[in-house]
Amino acid sequence: MTEQQIKRVVIAGGGTAGWMTAAALAKMVMPAGVSVTLVESEAIGTVGVGEATIPPITKFNTQLGIDEHTFVRETQATFKLGIEFADWGGLGESYFHPFGRYGFDLEGVEFHQYWSRLKSLGDAHGLADYSLNTLAAYTGKFLRPEPDHGAVIGQLGYAYHFDAGLYAAFLRRFAEDLGVTRIEGRIEEVEQDSGSGLITALSLDHDRRIEGDLFIDCTGFRGLLIDGAMASAHKDWSHWLPCNRAVAVACEKQGEPLPYTRSTAREAGWQWRIPLQHRIGNGYVYCDQHLSAEQAEETLLGSLDGAPVSSPNHLRFRTGHREEFWAGNCVAIGLSSGFLEPLESTSIHLIHMGIAKLVSLFPRSADAPVERAEYNRLMTDDFTHVRDFLILHYKATKRDDAPFWDYVREMDIPDSLAGKLELLKSQGRFFKYDAELFDVTSWLAVAEGQGWGPQGFNPIASGLSEANLKGSLANMRTSYAKAAQAMPTHQAYIDRFCKAAPISFATEPA
Repeated sequence: MTEQQIKRVVIAGGGTAGWMTAAALAKMVMPAGVSVTLVESEAIGTVGVGEATIPPITKFNTQLGIDEHTFVRETQATFKLGIEFADWGGLGESYFHPFGRYGFDLEGVEFHQYWSRLKSLGDAHGLADYSLNTLAAYTGKFLRPEPDHGAVIGQLGYAYHFDAGLYAAFLRRFAEDLGVTRIEGRIEEVEQDSGSGLITALSLDHDRRIEGDLFIDCTGFRGLLIDGAMASAHKDWSHWLPCNRAVAVACEKQGEPLPYTRSTAREAGWQWRIPLQHRIGNGYVYCDQHLSAEQAEETLLGSLDGAPVSSPNHLRFRTGHREEFWAGNCVAIGLSSGFLEPLESTSIHLIHMGIAKLVSLFPRSADAPVERAEYNRLMTDDFTHVRDFLILHYKATKRDDAPFWDYVREMDIPDSLAGKLELLKSQGRFFKYDAELFDVTSWLAVAEGQGWGPQGFNPIASGLSEANLKGSLANMRTSYAKAAQAMPTHQAYIDRFCKAAPISFATEPA
């Protein structure tokens, strides 16, 4: 069996992870003569309650050849320019994490070094004044950047808010059109080779059996294959990310949708707000050592913008990931591989990374130790880099109004994060390691927004005269303000290119 070339891929589970995987494999692997079968049961629900994403999702859709405006229309999506964080640094404080960059580099020196120098001279302009994304978000503007729009508009980065259930259905149609076979059924047993331990087939209800060579576990938190059959252990990160529960509910939309996600820090965690075309997604992520499920639900329901249109959905989770994302001939993608709370909207991105690395390392045979080891190394790095960035939000708080915030403010942090923060805080030095996801803009946004920003600047930023420094940055601020003002509103852009048909909440899936 170990020498047999892979010709049959079986995906266990649907939802966002399953159908993203199926769509990508249909586009990239099936042309090489590999069949793709997805097994799911409509009787088993999915976790997705509405998703916020980050810019790499645009690359994923483009690689599949999906038309953006069609996708936005079909998934009730809106555009996302970044995330507003309220009450994170301290009560009453807020800041914006933009997807586009800050400013322009000058004479080979990073922009933020000049900004830090200007700040040291008493200038009060914050990073937001040099961010088109921030200015556009707070004025309700959006424009998809095109090559002829110029350098300032070209800095605009964006992602989406969309209905995860509609996205899965959209990708299902896409994948089935390309030849993916979907089988409705409940998995009752995972069959394994007695000698190698490799999975050979899935036994379904009604005495059905689906054989395969490579199996993808998209069964969510259950981890039916990766945990139940392959016994891949779970690496626990709850010491640094103690939130372990969430309650989610959708409510009626109020006014025009904002082009950004909002994260509001609460007594024992944080609350999300995700605006779609037809409704608003809301949720409270919290630590059950400091808050009961009843208290979380009461807080969430008491802070909605409109009337609820779904029942509260309570979820349990553990932060961390599998010791082996790929074990034997089973690859876990999505919640079965691990979970990091959606504070920076990375859940779908980690699905994307799992798929991309699987395609790049697609094995010739079921037993592929070299590819398997590299996949596990790369995915561990991806999860670790995101983990450190999430920890920053908690560690860099000044809040001392609740035991939860006392804990995260005082907790020890990983050495990998401590070293990065020391460099950033001293003179704004930042380096991306091992193709990590978040760049200097993201780290600056959160660190500066919560009072942990650079205390100095690189000495080479002193090479520009003070007059030129002030003039150059003033010109930048003017350029960004004019560009944001000239953009159409977010709603006007949607109305013109990708307005979705109304949905009746009486028939919308929960």
